[in-house]
Amino acid sequence: MLGIASFASTSAFRVLDPALMNLSQEFQITTGKAAYVVTWFAVAYGVMQFFYGPVGDRFGKYRTVTTATLACAIGNYWVAIAPTFDLIVIGRFLSGAAAAGIIPMSMAWIGDHVPYEKRQETIAKFSIGVVTGMGSGLVLGGVFTDTLGWRASFYFLGTLYLVVGALLYSKRASMPDIRNPQQVGFKLLAPIKAVVKVPWARILLLVVLIEGALVFGTLSFVPLYLQMKHEVSSTMAGLITSLYSAGALIYVMISKRVIKRFGEVRMVNAGGVTLAISYIIFLSVPGWQFATVASLLCGLGYYLMHSVLQTNATQMAPERRGTSVALFASFLFAGQAIGISLGAQIVDRVGLSSVFILAICVMPVIAFWFSHKLNQRRISLAASSAK
Repeated sequence: MLGIASFASTSAFRVLDPALMNLSQEFQITTGKAAYVVTWFAVAYGVMQFFYGPVGDRFGKYRTVTTATLACAIGNYWVAIAPTFDLIVIGRFLSGAAAAGIIPMSMAWIGDHVPYEKRQETIAKFSIGVVTGMGSGLVLGGVFTDTLGWRASFYFLGTLYLVVGALLYSKRASMPDIRNPQQVGFKLLAPIKAVVKVPWARILLLVVLIEGALVFGTLSFVPLYLQMKHEVSSTMAGLITSLYSAGALIYVMISKRVIKRFGEVRMVNAGGVTLAISYIIFLSVPGWQFATVASLLCGLGYYLMHSVLQTNATQMAPERRGTSVALFASFLFAGQAIGISLGAQIVDRVGLSSVFILAICVMPVIAFWFSHKLNQRRISLAASSAK
């Protein structure tokens, strides 16, 4: 159920991308203004991460996810029936604010109730909903826009949220939910400060910030690169790039064996190298067909490394797990925004290929540095346990 709620959450990100032209025509606005429906959803999603962590720790992660899911139903129905563009933007902002509480708090709840040795495998299974949602939003939006109209996609998402939220609510009495008994009142900044004071937390947040910038700051320019180099259509470029999600699903399917055989340190190294190889293929191959392999490798490499980061994020401050995971998500989100912004500057001033070259050079270095820190931490914890 948490996976389905997360599927809806990630689908909602891009569901209106195919409808921007329809929105501009329907409300007689520019395409740039129509894009507000994407921008304000993303802004609300990013900002609210700082709110949901302390809320989850204070009132319970399961309760927070349930409430956020039901609130998403309201937000999506709002968009579906909104008569004016301004009201649609408000509905998208509210939807983004509510959706921000689903994935991080679901991961934090898993962290509370699944032993660490099983946690990475469990998060991988949970991520099926997250990953498939990434690739499905554009498809759902396009299909509904071309058939029943763009509003139908929000009736669909609203109903999905409502059903899952009701199921989650029906299980509330039997679901364990850890709260922070020491936190009498609700404090927003104190839990965040407490997490940031942990040295290992600072390393994880730095790495996921850079990872988000390099991976998504490069991936966002892949469709443009494919169109310029291989002269494929916009639709074909989007389909090839969306195979990133299929690569991530490959990781999910083999995660149990990979985790058991390689362990966290080698998984991080393999992820960094695989990402670099995928970007090399994008740059060097003579035909677009090879780019499909590059997209698959990009998704696989990303999750080899990111799954280790996710699992460690659930443990970087166990007594404030909700705040930890939400802060982790906010840094990943900020990294994506920074990467896309800097990537645009690089493209304009140096050239499109330079974005890929930067990722090829830096990604393995970050992976090797993080795996070294991870190994040091493992040795340190083992020595402490021996004492």
